[in-house]
Amino acid sequence: MTRLGARALIEATVDPGSFRSWDEPVELGAYDADYLAVLRRAAERAGTDEAVLTGRASIRGHAAALVVSEFGFLGGSIGVATAERIVAAVRRATRERLPLLAAPASGGTRMQEGTPAFVRMVEISRAVVAYKAAGLPYLVYLRHPTTGGVFASWGSLGHVAVAEPGALIGFLGPVVYRTLRGEPFPEGVQVAENLVDKGILDAVVPTDELATVAARALALLTGHPVEPGSPVTTGPLLPATSDATAAGSASGAGSASGAGSASDVAPAAAGDAWASIALTRRPDRPGVRELLRYAADDVLPLHGTQLGETDDALLLALTSFSGTSCVLVGQDRRTQFQQRPLGPAALRGARRGMRIAQELRLPLVCVIDTPGADLSAAAEEGALAGEIARCLAEMVELTVPTVSVLLGEGTGGGALALLPSRRVIAAGNAWLSPLPPEGASAILYGGPEQAASVAGRQRVRASDLLAEGIVHAIVPEPVPAHEDPAGFARRVAAECVHQIRLQHPHDDTNPARRPLAAS
Repeated sequence: MTRLGARALIEATVDPGSFRSWDEPVELGAYDADYLAVLRRAAERAGTDEAVLTGRASIRGHAAALVVSEFGFLGGSIGVATAERIVAAVRRATRERLPLLAAPASGGTRMQEGTPAFVRMVEISRAVVAYKAAGLPYLVYLRHPTTGGVFASWGSLGHVAVAEPGALIGFLGPVVYRTLRGEPFPEGVQVAENLVDKGILDAVVPTDELATVAARALALLTGHPVEPGSPVTTGPLLPATSDATAAGSASGAGSASGAGSASDVAPAAAGDAWASIALTRRPDRPGVRELLRYAADDVLPLHGTQLGETDDALLLALTSFSGTSCVLVGQDRRTQFQQRPLGPAALRGARRGMRIAQELRLPLVCVIDTPGADLSAAAEEGALAGEIARCLAEMVELTVPTVSVLLGEGTGGGALALLPSRRVIAAGNAWLSPLPPEGASAILYGGPEQAASVAGRQRVRASDLLAEGIVHAIVPEPVPAHEDPAGFARRVAAECVHQIRLQHPHDDTNPARRPLAAS
């Protein structure tokens, strides 16, 4: 596989003629003659004056700052001057309110410069943290190879982190490991695809698709998504939809109606709680994937916690509905239906979504649709209860608009973890209960036989939740959602947008809402 150098990657990714360098000439006077000779030979071979190029460009019309490593210059290593160039670029991007795309390919610290270069990773990280604190989006594209202090600092701080196919990515480079340990590093570990599988990276993206993926991310993260009504962009990060749900009828999916009172919902929701529960347990009931499939302008899924965990019971994505960008955290009924319950890693993934929303001043939409959290010993030892508590604690402190959507089943602590938004809406047949009705029946009567009657008395229905003030609006189901998944999804999305706009004051004097730089 051909690996592109810095200039070639920039040329392949940005709009033609749009790149403007920010780089100042490197001062070489302080170095000894031997090292100066090394630097000059490196510059001749690489065709660059340092191991990184920085500047401003546009990517499919979106303005962005770039920090791109040149591995051909001493293995992309970070010396003092390299670090100063990166810090200057990050600070300028902060001042000019530009999104930042970093594309490292580096072996880490430049050994010729030792500790003074090594500690500059702190300064780069400090600049990136200040940049993110300004509410600006940071994208990272890890190239082959990225190891050492680069991966352990600015290479691991992205809101979105993707990698080149087959890239060697790891903390300790294989040569150093073999030298220190006397044996090779285990194969298949420090590889981009494995890190995606482990929930450390979001996706593997070929170089020729980087511009498309970056443009999609920039559109969603900067609040300038594709035009409403445009078809959802396809690409390597778009979530799949099961064959059963994809075959659902798209009829009746015209203009989305708003939320209604309890009298507007399907007969089951206004009457029999057990009938609603049965409807939400149908395998063909639309869930969060169908909400995105039928109602989103674009979807950019993120993967895992970035902490070495992943749980398919939760879907985390950047998306937009009717031109309104948001971070979506959604419990995926399809995976839970396949006996993979919601575990602590899923809730840690949800907390990643909360952090992204808060850092980028984006609305947060939480989709609740779960038969209950994992009841296993592994979940207990993985701090499930603590993760529920931390979700609750972090959600109530968010300052961005938040909307929770009771889409179907809402059972126990797994549902509660995503409930405390400022605004809560419920589908007509959705329900919320501290336990599955069968579990409540077992506590009260010693067995599950009274589940239907217990559900009726526990006020679990959407109409009950509205009357109790637990939800603020009901999205009607004129027919059960599985009979019109597209129309159902679009009504839910329309109500989400309405509830976001109720919370989003049009106050351009608020510095947290200052616009990003134009392209």
